[in-house]
Amino acid sequence: MTTNPPKTFLAKSYKSGLKPVWCPGCGDHNVLMGFTKAMAKLGVKPEKSVVVSGIGCSSRIPAYTKCYGFHGVHGRSLPIAAGIKLARPELSVLVFSGDGDGYSIGGNHFLHACRRNIDLTYIVMDNQVYGMTKGQPSPTTEPDWDNGMAPGGTNLRPFQPLVIALAAGANFIARGFSGDSNGTAELISKAVMHPGFSFVEILSPCVTFRPEQRAWKEMVRPAPVETTYDRGQAARRLATDDGFYTGVLFRDTRPAFEPPVVDNRIEVSDFDHEFVV
Repeated sequence: MTTNPPKTFLAKSYKSGLKPVWCPGCGDHNVLMGFTKAMAKLGVKPEKSVVVSGIGCSSRIPAYTKCYGFHGVHGRSLPIAAGIKLARPELSVLVFSGDGDGYSIGGNHFLHACRRNIDLTYIVMDNQVYGMTKGQPSPTTEPDWDNGMAPGGTNLRPFQPLVIALAAGANFIARGFSGDSNGTAELISKAVMHPGFSFVEILSPCVTFRPEQRAWKEMVRPAPVETTYDRGQAARRLATDDGFYTGVLFRDTRPAFEPPVVDNRIEVSDFDHEFVV
């Protein structure tokens, strides 16, 4: 990735003029702040960056940046981003998603994006609920969460995104907390710089439908062990942690998938003969 001196840009260099419409207190505000801080630190030109998303509260982020953006359909952000990166490998491509968009309808794409190991950064804001559609349980919701949408809870085992990402072949796995925008910025910058598919889960409380998640700020803590390159060791750690350890939890050195790029561009005039009547 080509970067400029970090002093060239400030965080505001990446913000659009649109005011976020998230609920007051939503963790996604700080994720956006962490993203802009990270890009300023890396010194990536806004026009050399692409932000892709699907559907959901978290997926509004492209509109709030000055980067190139693509607000796609539900669960399909990763294949769109993969196409962009493979066609334009010189660009920095980041994908923003939520636990519903990314792990439910987008779950299959998540698996294969990890497996393909294209040089993308996938940031998932997890609040364990469908916030934009009024509070239904999501794939990561605990089985006994009782609300009007699921009386008595779903009684379903929660999706384990970090474990799944590891098993599917992600090259970089980290967890952050939206309440720590500087820590979030640091994780995003490390993910962008790491080759291959980088996955960052950010715990981002939904204070509207899950007000009890305000307690997360007292529960998150740095992982007590160093980052590991050993997939087996990482599997044991991720399968047994309580979901609140933060930091870079796994790195791999597998080369990113980079097929040869063939320049097939043609002039519009070359099509003219096809439209002659």
